[in-house]
This record gives sequence, structure tokens and C-alpha cells, in this order.
Amino acid sequence: MALKKKKPIDAAKAKNPKSIILAEEPAAYYTVGIGPSSFLGLPVSPIHQPEERLSLIRKGLKRGALDSLMAKSGLDIYEMAYILEVTDRTLRRYEEDEILNKRLSERAVEIAMLYSRGEEVFGDRNSFHHWMQAEVPALGHCIPKSFLDTSLGIQMLFDELGRIEHGVFA
Repeated sequence: MALKKKKPIDAAKAKNPKSIILAEEPAAYYTVGIGPSSFLGLPVSPIHQPEERLSLIRKGLKRGALDSLMAKSGLDIYEMAYILEVTDRTLRRYEEDEILNKRLSERAVEIAMLYSRGEEVFGDRNSFHHWMQAEVPALGHCIPKSFLDTSLGIQMLFDELGRIEHGVFA
């Protein structure tokens, strides 16, 4: 929505000098980034707030959200099964509308947030995917994707993305 510009007030005619507008915000469109919701195939909703993430995790994601995450992150079902500590057969048994448990939902949300942040830092999805599959010296010459099986590993990747964003390389 565009903001309307107000007409400037003549200081001599103003009854209350404090009501004089010294600076106005320019007309602009405000957009919400796609963010982690898009990786999970959810309607655009802010899941950046911990309370919103907690609610989503407790309610549980549908299996379809996991399919969306795999498609957009480039992770296959075997990699996702390893990350979620279940067998690929178990993942295949879930129906699209079936609700995942809290543990699986939480890890999926963490991964969606990481991939969303990585896309933001690198500027596009392909560059981030390339980084996730390359040996990174700052991570002990390990492949970042190998860190996705634990919350601590995911946090380490978030920290590394922060260093990359600010130009701090180890």
C-alpha cells in the first residue's frame, strides 16, 4: 500500500508549532519477504517470532510441508531421513495431510529457516545450494549440509552465514 503525502503546514498559520511536519516518509510499498514459510509450502506468514514457530511446531507440520522443503532445499528423501533420524521408508509412509510429530516438525522448521537465511545472505538459492555442498574451510573443511542432523550444527551454519554476511572469514 502506498503512503499518501501530506501537504506541508505553513508555520505562520499553524496553531500548534509541534504539529508542523518537518519530514515525511516517502511513498513506498512495503513487502514481506517470502522467508521460511515458502520453503514449507505454507501461506506467507511470519514465523520469525519464536512464539509463532513454537505454535507451528506444537501443532505439527503436515507431510506436504516436508515435501515442499525437500523440493526447495534440494535435499532428497534419503538425506532428509538421515537429518530427521528416521528411515526413508518411514517418511514415505506418511500421507500428504498427515501431521508430523514435534521433533520432526521442529527440525523441518529449523532447516527452512536456515535455507531462507542462506538464500538471503547469498542473494539466490543456487549460490546457497552450491555453498551447502562445498567444503568450507571455516567449518573444518566439512560440507555444510553434513551439519543439518543436529540443532547445534544448524546453529553453527547460522553463525557462519552471519560471518559471511558481515565479511568476517575465518
